[in-house]
Amino acid sequence: MSQTMNDTERADLLETLANQRHFLRFTTRDLTDEEVGRRTTASELCLGGLIKHVTSVERSWAGFIQDGPSAMPDFMAMTEADYAKRADEFRMLPGETLAGVLAAYDEVAARTDELIAALPDLNVAHPLPKAPWFEGDAHWSARRVLMHIVGETAQHAGHADIIRESLDGAKSMG
Repeated sequence: MSQTMNDTERADLLETLANQRHFLRFTTRDLTDEEVGRRTTASELCLGGLIKHVTSVERSWAGFIQDGPSAMPDFMAMTEADYAKRADEFRMLPGETLAGVLAAYDEVAARTDELIAALPDLNVAHPLPKAPWFEGDAHWSARRVLMHIVGETAQHAGHADIIRESLDGAKSMG
């Protein structure tokens, strides 16, 4: 792949990710810390928790691009306590604020963008960590990981839009 094509692809992927990040963040506009922690549907999800989760996921996958599967949790060895801690990603904990959650997300986003911009080749690949939801010995390229981050962000931006509409009727679009 030519450098120009690689640069264009990289720019397109980063722009798409930035757009999805915007929609996720936009769901929290004009809300209080208490409101972003409120559950408005049958699920455990809240707006602040979704942003915390997406931040954690993006941080882990960016680490994977740099360091391979060692940057990810050992899902096969996780305990109940590990899963309980992971569940805290989906809710606002005492003392957490919307400003703090958004600042952490911005920091992770900036690091991911810098990593992708500096990466010499989007084809660099690592074996996936062992987890019940990954195929045996699959490898993902940086490109595939970035597409996964985009998909994860978009999916949760949609969840956030439903939660926000349930909270006060505000919508991201329409």
